[in-house]
Amino acid sequence: MSSPLLDRAPRPADKDSAATASAASSDGAGAADGAGTAHTAPPRAAGHGRGTRFLLLLAVFVCAACGLVYELALTALGSYLIGNSVTQTSVVISVMVFAMGIGSLAAKPLQRRAVGAFALVEILLALVGGLSVLVLYAAFAWLRLYMPAMVVVSFTVGLLIGAEIPLLMTLLQRIRRQEAGSAVADMFAADYVGALIGGLCFPLLLLPAFGQLKGALVVGAVNAVAGVVVVLWIFRKETRRVVRAALLAGAAGVLAILGTVYVLADDIEVTARQQLYRDPIIHAETTPYQDIVLTRSTAFNGEPDTRLFLNGDLQFSSVDEYRYHEALVHPALSGKRSSVLILGGGDALALREVLRYDDVEQVTLVDLDPAMTRLARTYAPLRDLNDRALADPRVTVVHADAFNWLRDARQRYDAVLVDFPDPDTAALAKLYSVEFYHLLGHVLTPGSRVVVQAGSPFFAPKSYWSIATTIGEAGYATTAYQVDVPSFGNWGFLLAVPGTDGPPPPLRLAGDAPRLRFLDDTVLAAATVFPVDRRPQDVRASTLMDPAVLEYTSDEWKNY
Repeated sequence: MSSPLLDRAPRPADKDSAATASAASSDGAGAADGAGTAHTAPPRAAGHGRGTRFLLLLAVFVCAACGLVYELALTALGSYLIGNSVTQTSVVISVMVFAMGIGSLAAKPLQRRAVGAFALVEILLALVGGLSVLVLYAAFAWLRLYMPAMVVVSFTVGLLIGAEIPLLMTLLQRIRRQEAGSAVADMFAADYVGALIGGLCFPLLLLPAFGQLKGALVVGAVNAVAGVVVVLWIFRKETRRVVRAALLAGAAGVLAILGTVYVLADDIEVTARQQLYRDPIIHAETTPYQDIVLTRSTAFNGEPDTRLFLNGDLQFSSVDEYRYHEALVHPALSGKRSSVLILGGGDALALREVLRYDDVEQVTLVDLDPAMTRLARTYAPLRDLNDRALADPRVTVVHADAFNWLRDARQRYDAVLVDFPDPDTAALAKLYSVEFYHLLGHVLTPGSRVVVQAGSPFFAPKSYWSIATTIGEAGYATTAYQVDVPSFGNWGFLLAVPGTDGPPPPLRLAGDAPRLRFLDDTVLAAATVFPVDRRPQDVRASTLMDPAVLEYTSDEWKNY
């Protein structure tokens, strides 16, 4: 049905049922009247056994779980495809709430035929909800009309969920003549518990087991069975045979459609996903955290070009990734380096560069997604690119949210590499906050050096300098530098050391640095020089309560 945030208190089914409930018991079952005579419990409607009410409330429970899963699937898909999860969630919830109100009003004339109307609503909801992810993915891949399609789908699902409430209220009162308040309490109790179960099943069961597209189809099928078959069986004696047959045929048709799409889902997803990428996809999977895609083609120089995309954003090209990772790693390792911490970097390419120093004794890599490090460890194109870095005995891999991990970390490190994706969602923006860099200071040894990838000073200058301002406000001295990575364009980093009293940290390579393909001291010296149009800007620092970097990033990258 719906989440607790989306519920609205229904009105009694009609005047007659409300009057009957009131006449049956003025104060509820077992209450005493003014003369002290106890009332008996309100009688059940004729033809319904004691288990019927439980069965109907079970249907309410299942429909509620399905409704919340539809809502979560729409918000999660928007976050994967568009980013800016706050906006996606706000649009989906607000549109669905509005549509639920319209649906509740639209269902009022249907209460006289509540059984058939409810079954029809569930047939349509199972169809629309089950196909919602597929429709939106297709709109994004082929039509480039994601936002209008999302509004339409969210409104339609909300309209149907809203129509459930007064119809279910009517059905519940038919089974047992009880006061409207008691019926509302029973229905909402089942609804809220169902929403809880649906909310937990989506990330913990449906996404890992089925993925987004197939998960929505499975939920649609469950919705059709619970909302149509169960209700028609409960009220089989009160529904004409021809109506019951027509509705069951409709439910069977929806199940057939959902089943057919389920069988074809993998092919449909591959075809749609390929529309989003220029090069052939060699691996794709959707995890509870992100959408991972690897492509491969032949580069201009004849070399194979393997590219990693997370939620549609390019993370590296094998043709020039060494430029990015040399610039990220080696300036941080020009000082002490016996213990190194890498935050992010689940592809293990930064780790590869760290392990080129024989005097590095221990490396901890913290990445949120186990699927990413599994690919880096086992998938041949990526494993060969990182030189099997994750098999090195010096490496410890931790799967955790870096922010929360830092709060409990006790070990200290000589060098830290912060290699997160750009802060284009609220979840990522917290990893570019003053609070995050304060936590990072707790794991640094005296003289530690930190390097942060900070986006493009050319394409996103406000974002870049906001990160620099944020690190400075957290108590670090910084040196800004930039390099050219052809697949990215101009790209920037920040070298930081704790304390703001001393000079900015010098940008240099270690005297015993391994032979590099891109960097030397001359390149690093030039990297600190910013032309006029890329120099520091007056921008806000980013905090948990004011994620300025998210605002800047969303605005600056929207046209690219």
